[in-house]
Amino acid sequence: MMAAEEQARANFYALLARLFYAPPDAALLKAISVEKVEGEEASLAGAWAELAQAAAQADPEAVREEYETAFIGTGKAPVTLYTTAYTIRYSNEAPLAELRGDLATLGLGRRAEVREPEDHIAALCDTMRHLVAAQKKDLEEQRRFFNRWIQPAIDPLCGAIEGSDKTTFYKWVARFAGRFCTLEHMAFEML
Repeated sequence: MMAAEEQARANFYALLARLFYAPPDAALLKAISVEKVEGEEASLAGAWAELAQAAAQADPEAVREEYETAFIGTGKAPVTLYTTAYTIRYSNEAPLAELRGDLATLGLGRRAEVREPEDHIAALCDTMRHLVAAQKKDLEEQRRFFNRWIQPAIDPLCGAIEGSDKTTFYKWVARFAGRFCTLEHMAFEML
């Protein structure tokens, strides 16, 4: 049986993976709008309350258009959801090869029908969801994966989303994602 805190972490990662993979439909927006997050961490609960309010007011078609305009676009997307875009410093780096190796070590890999590279933030969040939910990987393995693949990119990614003139609903998603990942980072630092 998974502890409640671990279940909540897995659920947050699953939600972030879903929101970053594709725009939410009306059912998901409604589910977000009515769900309450309680706990000791006020900044996370506050970010959730803001996201829930944005979901309650959101029009699914407008959110779909926002997602396509901001993250898919015509030609180059205004905001990329590929984390290596925020972390590569030198042209000779090969982070996708390293990421694929890490995923293989964890017994994970991209499904044949998936077209997105593994550094898409949705895929990384889903990997963390798996690591938490499977309860087969200890916190040290979770920390290593998070610190290598999510933590260096999350602030610049969320900053790009929040700073974009193409986003409205996703500003609240980014704010929640940023606060959640900040808490994760702080918790992992205490290990």
